[in-house]
Amino acid sequence: MNKIYAKDLKNHYGETIEFSGFVDNIRDLQWVQFMILKDSTGKVQVTIEKSEEKNKEMVELISNLPIESTVKVTGTLMEAPKVKMGGMELIPDSIVITSTSENELPFNYKNLEGVNLDTRLDYRFIDLRSEKNTLLFKVQSTLARYMREYLYQKNFTEIHTPKLIGAASESGSEVFEVKYFDGKAYLAQSPQFYKQMALASGFDSVFEIAPAFRAENSNTSRHATEFTSFDVEFAYIKDYNDVMNLEAEMLKYALEKIKEIYGEQIKEIFGVEIKIPTLPFPVLTLEEVYKELKERYNYNIEESEKNDLTTEAEKLVYKLAQEKYNHEFMFVIDYPAEKRAFYHMRDEKGKLQGYDLIWKGVEITTGAQREHRYEKLIKNAQEKNLSEDVKFYLEFFKYGCPPHGGFAIGLDRLTMLLLEIQSLKETQFLFRGPSRLNP
Repeated sequence: MNKIYAKDLKNHYGETIEFSGFVDNIRDLQWVQFMILKDSTGKVQVTIEKSEEKNKEMVELISNLPIESTVKVTGTLMEAPKVKMGGMELIPDSIVITSTSENELPFNYKNLEGVNLDTRLDYRFIDLRSEKNTLLFKVQSTLARYMREYLYQKNFTEIHTPKLIGAASESGSEVFEVKYFDGKAYLAQSPQFYKQMALASGFDSVFEIAPAFRAENSNTSRHATEFTSFDVEFAYIKDYNDVMNLEAEMLKYALEKIKEIYGEQIKEIFGVEIKIPTLPFPVLTLEEVYKELKERYNYNIEESEKNDLTTEAEKLVYKLAQEKYNHEFMFVIDYPAEKRAFYHMRDEKGKLQGYDLIWKGVEITTGAQREHRYEKLIKNAQEKNLSEDVKFYLEFFKYGCPPHGGFAIGLDRLTMLLLEIQSLKETQFLFRGPSRLNP
C-alpha cells in the first residue's frame, strides 16, 4: 500500500485509509480524545469517541502515549468543516504504535526561545522536526532542483568528480590532508580542475552539486569546513559577460519557481517576501563601488584594502544596489589579478576577467573566464609558486581546450540569504565547522 501523505488526504474522503506519522499533540477530554498526527507535508486530526466500547483499547493506548512517538492509524477519513485543521478528521478502527518517544525531549523545538544553538545542533534530529526546518530544506531542495533544471534545458551534462585528490588543489593551502594507504591525499576544495578537464574532453558544458572542503579555521556565520557547492563550467564563451548572464538567468529562473511553489509559506513562516530579480543584473567595477560608497555613505578605507571587498563594503553594496538600481543583486568586476586564482584569465593589460556576485550584502559567487592557453597557465602558476602542485592540471591544456568560464555557488549560503537566516549552521543539514564533527 502506497503511503498517503497529509497533503493528499483531501483526495480520500469517505475511504478507509492507513496513515502513519509522528504524534504532534494529544488532547484527552472527558468524552473524546484528539490526537494530531503529522508527516513532512502537514497534519491531520484523529478523533476517538470514548463512549464507544470498541474504542476502549485505543483510548487506553493513547492515554499513555508520549508525544513524538510514531503510530499507524487505520480508519475512515471524514469531511468535518468544524475542524480547523483542514476541515477533516480521521475516525480510527485501529492504532498501532510503531515507536515510542521518551516523555521529555531535550528541548521544545516548537519554541526555541532560550535554547542554545549548539544544543539544537547536538540534537539536530529533533531540531529538524520543526515546521520551519521542514520548509527550509524543501526550499533548499527545490532551489537545487530548478537551478539543475535550467542547466539541463541548456544541454549541460551533470558530472560527479572525486573528492579525494592526489595534490593540494587551487591555492595549495587550506586543504584537509588524509592518510591514503602508504601516502597522502587531500579533500577537494572544489571540482574546479575536473570541471575544466571535462571541457578539455569536449563536454562543452558541465555542472556538479557536491560537497567541498575548506580547512579554514573560520568561526563566522557564513563559513563551514564542509559545504554543498553548485559548480558550473561551459565552453565557447566570448568573455566573462556570458558567464555572468547565464548565472543571472539561472538564479532568476530558480527564484521564480521558489516563489510560485513556496512563496506564501516562506512569507508566513520566515516573514520574507521573495523578490524576482530583473535582467540584466547591475554591474559596477570595484573602483566604482568604493567611489559610490564614499559619496553616498561616507565609507572610507585604506587604499591598501581597496583590492577586495570588505565585509562591511559587501553589506553596503546591497544598500547601493537597492537605492541605485532597485535590485537585490550586484556584479562587481575588475578585481586585481593577484587576489584571484591563477587559472582566472587576464586581458592584455593584466586586468582580471572575472567577477563577484553580491546578494543581500553577502558574496555568493566568484566567477570568471578561465585561462585556457597552456603557456599562459604555466606562467600564472609559476607566479604563485604552484607549478608542481598543479602539474596534473596543466596537462589538460596541452592538447587543445576551448575558451571557457564558470562559477560556483554555496547552496547552504544561498539558502541562508534567501530565507534571511542568521547563520549557515541552520541551513546545513548537519553543520561542519572547526569545532563540530558530530553528530
